[in-house]
Amino acid sequence: MIKGVIFDLDGTLANSIEDIADSMNQVLEENNFPTHNYATYKTFVGRGIRSLVEKSLPLENRDLKELDKNFDRMMKVYDENCIVKTCLYPGIADLLDALSEKGIKISVFSNKANELTQKVVKVLLANWKLEYVLGAGGDIPRKPDPKGAILISERMGIEPSELMYIGDSGVDMATAQNSGMHAVGVLWGFREMEELLTNGAQTILEKPIDLMTSFD
Repeated sequence: MIKGVIFDLDGTLANSIEDIADSMNQVLEENNFPTHNYATYKTFVGRGIRSLVEKSLPLENRDLKELDKNFDRMMKVYDENCIVKTCLYPGIADLLDALSEKGIKISVFSNKANELTQKVVKVLLANWKLEYVLGAGGDIPRKPDPKGAILISERMGIEPSELMYIGDSGVDMATAQNSGMHAVGVLWGFREMEELLTNGAQTILEKPIDLMTSFD
């Protein structure tokens, strides 16, 4: 019996790709480096901003010094612009309402830096009771390491086997598998169905409200 759900943030609850891309492109332009389009950035996200910065930089400019400098700059620019265009996906508000009405506990676990995760959640998810919100940083390794997901399980007071982990990427599906949670992949985010299934998705959602059939 499922008693709670843990959501990924970017690409699952929130469409953040334009703010991420615009911020990184500003950093690239400041260096006179080539920029990338939104579709390309969808392939760069999922493993944290430092990974995204590395993938965005030209191959010849990925040494540690350049990476550190541009990562620091990206964090500053994105911190100032992380909720300019970012919004909940259509249907997410209805899903969160339905889960709340059924008494299903809700948490968020993102590979976005914790301070940015908290900032975005505070603005976009203020209307719902969340049990726990966690991003990467400190002693919490990035997904697919299960440490953060297990910590949230403990804070929610729910066994991993009674939780769904819901995300849009193979990293999310691997996180669910590594944590002993039911892996739910969504098709409205940044990745394709093949990646979700290859990495262990047990349920696939075409639209948010479809999740509620699991609680009928």
